[in-house]
Amino acid sequence: MRAVFATVAFGLAFWLHGAAASEQVPRNLGPATGVTVTSEQNYPAGTIVIVSESRILDLVLSGGRAIRYRIGVGRDGFRWSGVVKIGRKAEWPDWRPPAEMKARAPGLPELVPAGPFNPMGARGIYLYRGDADTLYRIHGTNDQSTVGDFASSGCFRMSNADVIDLYDRVRIGATVVVK
Repeated sequence: MRAVFATVAFGLAFWLHGAAASEQVPRNLGPATGVTVTSEQNYPAGTIVIVSESRILDLVLSGGRAIRYRIGVGRDGFRWSGVVKIGRKAEWPDWRPPAEMKARAPGLPELVPAGPFNPMGARGIYLYRGDADTLYRIHGTNDQSTVGDFASSGCFRMSNADVIDLYDRVRIGATVVVK
């Protein structure tokens, strides 16, 4: 949480103090960790399988293969499991901290506008249960130190390079299995 708040505060400070746009744009999207692996999972191509304990996300391909990415997952007390669908996708999404998060960190703003310092990073993949937004996301991050760790409030964090790659490969309506 402190890392998210620090990223937001840093971005807002630049914005409020009128730093030049070139000073606000990170020059590094983070590492591309996606590798093709043999998939032992029996899911249709296009399915995302997240294994929180291992901090990996697999995008199932045809032919018994998957692209595996390194991710950050929920810290203790914030991990969850289940089957959801991709309900929406957004490039450089806005971020509205949920009420529960604002209760834990009252200094969070109502809205962090889209841009390079938004904690949602370069892309947001919104997870839905039926027609209801779960408020959980697969998203990028500008704080690479949280990728591969138990650090979020239930969302799945990827490097911006990885989330851009995944975003381009997945479709709205795809199944996401969280284990």
